[in-house]
This record gives sequence, C-alpha cells and structure tokens, in this order.
Amino acid sequence: MNYTIKQMAEMSGVSARTLRFYDERSLLKPAFLSEAGYRIYTEKEIDRLQQILLYRSLGLPLRTIKEMVDRPDEKIQATLIEQKVQLKQKRQELDQLLNVLEDTLRYYQGEINMTNEEKFQTFKAEKLAENEAQYGTEIREHYGTEAVAASNEKWQGMREADYQKMQGIEAELLEKLSDYLATPNQQLGKEIAALHKAWLLFSWKEYSSAAHKGLSEMYLADERFTRYYDEKSGIGATEALYQIIQRYA
Repeated sequence: MNYTIKQMAEMSGVSARTLRFYDERSLLKPAFLSEAGYRIYTEKEIDRLQQILLYRSLGLPLRTIKEMVDRPDEKIQATLIEQKVQLKQKRQELDQLLNVLEDTLRYYQGEINMTNEEKFQTFKAEKLAENEAQYGTEIREHYGTEAVAASNEKWQGMREADYQKMQGIEAELLEKLSDYLATPNQQLGKEIAALHKAWLLFSWKEYSSAAHKGLSEMYLADERFTRYYDEKSGIGATEALYQIIQRYA
C-alpha cells in the first residue's frame, strides 16, 4: 500500500513537519512523489521509520541513527540484537542503582544500618547516574557502548581509598593547569598530561593516546566540559588542556 505524509503522521504519531525534516536530512525519504508533488511512502519507509523511532527512544543522535538505518537489510537483525543487548545492560545498571538508592532511603528512615563502604557505593551510583544523564549519549557515540560499559563497571568496583587518590590527582591537575595558564612551559605541560592520564586510568579499562586525544577534542567541542575546566582553573584552561594532551599524550 501507499501512504501520504498525512497518513504516515497519523499512523506513527510523528508530525508531518518532522517527516519533512527527516526527508531534508535524508533520514527518511519518500518512495516517490505523486504527480501533484506529494510525498508518498510504502511499507519499506514504514519499517525504516519504526527503526528510527526505536533508536530515538534510546537517545541516539540523528547522525548515528542514519548510519544504523542505512545498513544493508541483512544487517538490520544484527543491529537490533545489538541494541537489545545494550538495553538489557542498561536495565541491569538501573536495577542496581534503584537497589542502592532504596537501601539509602531505608537508612535515612532508620530501617537499616549502612556501613561506610555501603554509603560509598551509594555515592558512586549517584555519580554514575548523574554522568549518564549529562553525557551518556555523547560518550557512547564517541567511544562505543562496550567501552562505556567497561568504564562504568570499573567505576562501580572502585574502593573509597582509590577514589580519594583520584580526587587528589584531579586537584593537583587543576592547580597545575592554573599555573600553566600563568606561565606556560614544556615541563609543566608534560606533568599535566601525565596527571590527566593517571586520572583517566581510574575509570578507563585500558589507555590509548588516540582515545585520550579524542576526549580532549570532546572537552573543547562541548561547552559543558569547557565550563568545568574553565571554572576550576581559569578562563582558557580547557583550550590549554586540549593543546597539552594533543602534544604530550
């Protein structure tokens, strides 16, 4: 069967305006135009739109979605299986977080006691949830789901003593970065790059200079990252950190 853009909108719940936008971005082109110039869709476009909406519900950016739906038909099943695995993993992480937060609530209500280690587990779960909400989509797009999952697993297994070391390294990094803004020099730049690498290894499963440099590019491209370092070490700190990592990582 053939469907007009109005029928597609009514069937899918996606506005005609959005469908036209998808057409302009070559994300969902109509099968053909009618003699009157109207967009006409077929079952093939319906299937493609269903995939688009599924990936949108996962929070993926449009450029990533386009790459996924442009895959050959024989790879669609593999793509869907991959997304299913990712959703199950995310559900497991959310279930773990809910359990920790439930225990925390019961602790504050006086129903249970919590050790300092258990309180630290709660803190890590909260920080992980916060990081997921702020940067989850971007870091998965940049590094891939497996790398992010491995990093999250390492974070969840971190001991409080290691976390304190991590905090100390970051504090030293921010201080040296501030000094570098005042007096740039090669030795200080190398120290900052080494400190940043050491800080990353508390959560990264493995290190590569390419990934390190890629992260610095994300710092520079995303104002949320830029704001963090510029507020902690001074205006221009993110740009300086980017240049340092690109040169010494």
